[in-house]
Parts: sequence; C-alpha cells; structure tokens
Amino acid sequence: MIYTVTFNPAIDYIVRMDKFVAGATNRVNYEQVLGGGKGINVSIVLKNLGLDSTALGFISGFTGKEIIHQLHGFGCQSDFIELPNGFSRINVKIKTAEQETEVNGQGPDIPQEAIDELFAKLDKLTAGDTLVLAGSIPKSLPDDIYEKIMAKLENRGINIVVDATKNLLLNVLKYHPFLIKPNNHELAEMFNVTLNSHDDIIFYAKKLQELGAKNVLISMGKDGAILVDQNGSTIHSPVPKGKLVNSIGAGDSMVAGFLTGYYETGDFKRAFYMGVATGSASAFSENLATRPEVEALLKTLI
Repeated sequence: MIYTVTFNPAIDYIVRMDKFVAGATNRVNYEQVLGGGKGINVSIVLKNLGLDSTALGFISGFTGKEIIHQLHGFGCQSDFIELPNGFSRINVKIKTAEQETEVNGQGPDIPQEAIDELFAKLDKLTAGDTLVLAGSIPKSLPDDIYEKIMAKLENRGINIVVDATKNLLLNVLKYHPFLIKPNNHELAEMFNVTLNSHDDIIFYAKKLQELGAKNVLISMGKDGAILVDQNGSTIHSPVPKGKLVNSIGAGDSMVAGFLTGYYETGDFKRAFYMGVATGSASAFSENLATRPEVEALLKTLI
C-alpha cells in the first residue's frame, strides 16, 4: 500500500487575469478551486495512473471538508485526522501573462494529541509499504517531525519518499529514504553552491547519496530532470514538448509518476521516464495528469 502525508492541506483558489495591480480592484477572467497539498496531489495523480493510496494528514473546518470531498471525487482513499479548531488553509494563486503571485494561508494549530494519533496510524505500516512525506511543516508542528516519523519506521522495510526543502530533507538522509526529489535550486541551496552544468548537479546528487539517500531525482524545470539511482546509474531527460499552463503540482506529479513506473516494472529507468512524462503532463494542463496524457508524452521520451 502507498500512503501520503500532507501536514498542511489547502484549498487552492487559482485565478487568471490580464493584469494584476496591487492596491486596486482586479477582475478575473478565469477561476478554479482545487483541494491540494503536495501529498494530496501525489495521491490524486497515483489514482489517475491506476494506483491506490491512502492520504493521511490533518484537516479542519469547512475547507477541510471540501478537501476530502474533492479527494474522494477522484476516487482516492483518505484517513485524515480532523482537528477541533480552525480551518484548513486557503492559498490564492494569481496568474497573469507576466507573472504568478501567491498568497498562502497558515492553517490550523495541530495539538499534540493529533500528532500522537498520526503516529498511531503510521505505526500500522508494514514491510513493502511506501510512505510519501511531502511539503512544508506548519508552525504548530515540531521542526523534526519528518525525522521522528522516519526514526519510528526505521528498519521496517518501508520505502519512504521525501519531497521537502533544505534542512527538512538533509536531516532525514541518515534514515536512508528510498527516493528524494529536490529541484536544482534546492540542491544548490543545500550545499550553498552555484550549479553551472549537469555534471555539477550529478556531483551534488551523489553527495546526497553519500549522506544516505538511495535514489535522487532532480527536477530542473524546462531543462528536464536527472536521476541518480541506487545502482549507480545516471539518467538525464529533457522535458517533452508542450506549453506550460500550470506549474502547480508538477513536482508532485513527477513523484507519483516515478512510483507508478517503479511499482509496475521494478525498473528505475522506466520509473524515471514515467516521472518526467507525468510531471510534464500536469504542467501542460489546468488539472493534474491523467494516464492517457502521460502515455502520449512517454512515447516521445523513450
């Protein structure tokens, strides 16, 4: 079974307009409301690709109910912990032809008893299961929550995927995550360096392996992606041809695509190309990738 954890789910209110002027009344010409969060996005795309998962995390209030409603609308399973106070955050994404502006909510406070309940759910995972830890941590959670989860599940044969930034990621490498997926900018920030070439990216990806990661997938936006796998192989792929429509969820889609390819074939190369195709399919659409979209792009990569 695959499980995803989203600590701070959100309702994304996405609007498009010709021009955004701060301090003025702005009129939108397109709007969309999506339930999301990195782990939730992974669960939705996994389902679109044909794999079941269970989405875990914390939800609250009317927005939390809408997040679950949308998730179930995709056919996904969930086992969220409902918090007694507050509401799940709302993120506003303002898009114009020139730029994107984001205003992200903070989310509800998460009490210790809710954290304990999450750990009790995670304690039921067994060997062969996959756990995806993705996204930021709200202020009410301890900074080392990822570490605590991985320490609790260590040596139990569970494949853990971590998609997080800088210290959140660096601090868990000692627990040997199955897959990590920083982008090239995050990779540079981790080592406080400038990455000038693919060779530089591969060099520092291998540094992450030396620190404990098994498979390192580096997304590079329009420059494609690089995988350094646990067998010592390195693969680079450009992005498929297409028009960028919506970058939200593209990285999460890449993770879901990689897992799908790996579950279906056990082959890291196939998993990598599946990941690239899935991330691109989401980026080229208003919505998250579907299997037909992914298969069409995959043919252009292999």
